[in-house]
Amino acid sequence: MKLKVLLPTNIFLEEEVTKVIAEAENGSFCLLPRHIDFVTALVPGILSFESAQGKEEFLAVDEGILVKCGLRILVSTRNASRGADLKVLQQTVEKEFQVLDDREKKTRSALAKLEANIVRQFVELGKYG
Repeated sequence: MKLKVLLPTNIFLEEEVTKVIAEAENGSFCLLPRHIDFVTALVPGILSFESAQGKEEFLAVDEGILVKCGLRILVSTRNASRGADLKVLQQTVEKEFQVLDDREKKTRSALAKLEANIVRQFVELGKYG
């Protein structure tokens, strides 16, 4: 299989692999060459894969989309980091990627408040119009 990890600005990784393990909202899953075609949303976590040489390797990935089509696996994510030390990669996920999620939640909350205030102002303008 060919694993390709795409970031917004470049191709982060492109390798021949024999197995991919990733994490979706409902848990981890494993993809092998004969696995049915598959699409899922990824959560921030560790993506592991076995290279064609049989070496297990690891990536910390932010949320994204994984598509398996035939013998190609495409992962599109905002951010990724490669490393051999699982502890360091897990810390990367917890500190960097989940912090972005918290910022995104705060931003969405602020936008919702702004929208509610705009609607309230339109309603009040309608009372006097």
